[in-house]
Formats: sequence, C-alpha cells, structure tokens
Amino acid sequence: MAAQLILISGLSGSGKSVALKTLEDAGFYCVDNLPAELLPNLIDQLLPEGCHNIAVSIDVRNAHSVQVLPTLMLELMQRELAVHLLYLDARTDTLVKRFSETRRLHPLNDGVKTLPECVAYERELLAGIGSVGHHIDTSDLNSNALRAWIKQFIQLDRARLTLLFESFGFKHGIPLDADLVFDVRCLPNPYYNENLRSLTGRDAEVIEFLEQTESVQKMYADIRDFVANWLPNYIADNRSYLTVAVGCTGGQHRSVYLAERLARHFESEQQVLVRHRELA
Repeated sequence: MAAQLILISGLSGSGKSVALKTLEDAGFYCVDNLPAELLPNLIDQLLPEGCHNIAVSIDVRNAHSVQVLPTLMLELMQRELAVHLLYLDARTDTLVKRFSETRRLHPLNDGVKTLPECVAYERELLAGIGSVGHHIDTSDLNSNALRAWIKQFIQLDRARLTLLFESFGFKHGIPLDADLVFDVRCLPNPYYNENLRSLTGRDAEVIEFLEQTESVQKMYADIRDFVANWLPNYIADNRSYLTVAVGCTGGQHRSVYLAERLARHFESEQQVLVRHRELA
C-alpha cells in the first residue's frame, strides 16, 4: 500500500482540530502544529516503522512554515509519497462568532489588531496555499457534517480529479470553496407551492415539478455542457479538485435538484461527490 500524507491547514477556527481528530479516528498517525521544515524528518522516521497513513496540521502558529509548505510538498512527492492538502476556510463573520463564543484568543492576536483584522492578516499569510489543495468552506457546517465530509475525502482516489457538485443558497452567501458558480434563481421556485415548500430537491414531488419545467431542463443542459466542454482543460491543468456550485435562493429545491442530476450524469466518467450545504 502506497504511503500517504494528508496536510491540514486553513484559517484558525475553521475546524482543523475536528478534521485532525476525524483522521485519527480513521487510523491515521496525527501530529498537530508541526513546523513544516520537520516534515521530511517525520516521514523518514515513520515510514520505516510501517506507518503509511500520516496526517499533519500546519497553520499560522508557525507562520514561516506555511509559506514554505508548497515547496516542501513538491519535495516530498519526489519520494513516491502521496501528498494531499486539505484546506479549511470560513467566512470572517463566522470565525469572529466562533472565537467570541469560545472566548479564545486568535493566534495572531498581538494586543493591537482587532479580531477581524487578525483574520484578514491570516488570510494574507495563507494566500499561497489556499488553491493548492481540497478547499472546504465550513462556514455553515456543524462538526458532524464536517466529519462526514472528511470521511468522504479520505475514501477518494486522489490520483484522479474529483468533480464536486455543491448546492447552496445565495441568501447565506457564495461558498468560499467554489471554482465555478451557477446562479439558478431565475428558475420557477417550488417554494411558492405550499405542497412543495417543506420538501427538498431530492424529493419525488419536487423532482417531478422541476422536470416538467422547460426552463429548468434548459438550464440543466447548459450547465452540463459547459462543465463537459471545459473539464478536459481543468484536468490538463493538473487540477485534483473542481467544485461546481449551483445556487438558488434558499439552497433547498432548485440547486439541490440540479446538483444531484449533474452528479448522476458525470459519475459514469469521473470521480464525483455531491454536497448540499444548506441541507447539511
């Protein structure tokens, strides 16, 4: 079995501890807050001992380590080690709320910067690695949902591109992890049908309503064809992950239906995940 190293990074308060604990429960040897410069030594020590599943959390508590991480990842890949980065993110208002609720200090707190300023500075420090790995926006996820998403991640064949279809509601903001965003709010909304309001785009009654609507079918075909036409370019660009976000007003009916249908179409050709942010 090929050895794999999963690196966890991202914004403070975004759920890195939950992610690391989930990997530990899945049998990974986990190390928190390791300076990136020590990664080669850790690998040299663990691999001869037969440890083939390793997870390491690296963040701004070691600011310089974060900046050299992409270079170190390339060096480690030369050892025929499968190296993957899991990058957790969240909206600033969400992070401020989480820190306020736990009454913890931000790791970049210097007694001068406000909490939002600390978050903004941290985003600057992490800007170089945010696009390197699998990006997960945890703004609207509880711990159980995040754990489920992490479990999906470790079951993937990371040698192949993963095509992720994600539904969301615009009234809760655009997902930070989206690569492509499609706005389907112009389509007829099942919410205004009292019999469909409490259902979701996975329920038969809503599916029937939307499949009988010509504009919905045209929107589906347009998104399907756009993704199909451009996917080879993303693969040629050595992308490991592509997140296609489909948004309606509340993220309950139209976007859920379209994300599910798009996933079914592409799953015979690609490695596909489907997530519904507002249903999580």
